[in-house]
Amino acid sequence: MTARRILVIDDDDAMRDSLAFLLDISGFWVATHETAAEFLNDIASGPVDCVVSDIRMPGMSGLELMRKLKADRIDCPVVLITGHGDVSLAVEAMKAGAVDFIEKPFEDEVLLRAINAALEARPMKPADDAAKLEAEARLADLTSRERDVLRGLLAGKINKVIAHDLGISPRTVEVYRANLMAKTSVRSMSELMRIAIAAGL
Repeated sequence: MTARRILVIDDDDAMRDSLAFLLDISGFWVATHETAAEFLNDIASGPVDCVVSDIRMPGMSGLELMRKLKADRIDCPVVLITGHGDVSLAVEAMKAGAVDFIEKPFEDEVLLRAINAALEARPMKPADDAAKLEAEARLADLTSRERDVLRGLLAGKINKVIAHDLGISPRTVEVYRANLMAKTSVRSMSELMRIAIAAGL
């Protein structure tokens, strides 16, 4: 079987080298790029199975790149990585269509799992209805207040703002956030955002 083609974009030389090495020894065919513009010149040279891109880069950012790929109808899964993760950025990334959003520093396994999940989902995407039903089922046990907190997170609000909006303390919001993660069995905030978006919350 032909090795899947992964393109990596990161303006940090050491990060690019380390990702290229990891993906190479994991059996992928890898090409690395310092900027989104450089990547866009290369994407025409052959099919791409998955893109791993930093979010904050000089010139075009990872989010802007995703929007460009969408506008140009280039259909390939994108895993976004960042050293400055925050909830609003994760929400924006998921809404733009990122398959995952990973904060640096991360374990090699976390990235490989995200890439493999993206590749597995590619050939046969589940019907939107099925994905929506599955997401709704995972949110079924949430209380109305937990849903309110989740909507606040989805709007990119920080705990303090959510607390103010709902008339509760920031500490209570933290408790609700922990409940959300536990009840939906997610490992990361980006996974929770993806479920909430799929459910149409």
